[in-house]
Amino acid sequence: MNAVGNTSAPVYGIAAEFQCARDLYHAAQKIRDAGFQKWDVFSPFPIHGMDEAMGMKRSILGKLVFLGGLTGFLTAVTMEFGTSSFLYPLIVAGKPTNLFTVPAFFPVMFELTILLSAFTAVFGMLILNGLPRLNHQLFNWERFKLVTEDKFFVAIEANDPKFSSRSVSDFLESLGGTNITTIHGD
Repeated sequence: MNAVGNTSAPVYGIAAEFQCARDLYHAAQKIRDAGFQKWDVFSPFPIHGMDEAMGMKRSILGKLVFLGGLTGFLTAVTMEFGTSSFLYPLIVAGKPTNLFTVPAFFPVMFELTILLSAFTAVFGMLILNGLPRLNHQLFNWERFKLVTEDKFFVAIEANDPKFSSRSVSDFLESLGGTNITTIHGD
């Protein structure tokens, strides 16, 4: 088994290379079934069904975006109705200052809803993915650079409750992994 990175640094995890998407998919199913929790797969293209093979749950990002949009909508309603109906009720040309003024407020309500939804989507995605991250321990592994071309990798992190260096490397080898390497942190 190889080792990369600063070997005096703590172990990030153990990674293995697989020959094709099918092998990676089946390895992901077996890793999930073995009960590992902190691991990931890397591929040059999306693999249909990989989320299910990894046992991933739906992201909460959709709910966060809904809450961001709702916040934008309620902010617009409060700003428009609050000021025109309660703080400064000014009757201009006999137009009402109550709920019947909604058509004039649609553009602002729509735009603020979309604006806060978009901001929530972008910043929520960045936060949930732990980004921006300028460097990752796997980048120290020379073989990992091939993930953008035609190679498939899986990495099991050392902070997984079931992690044991010897058993994980044997397990990855039994799944058909090659170039099994211990990745050290920076």
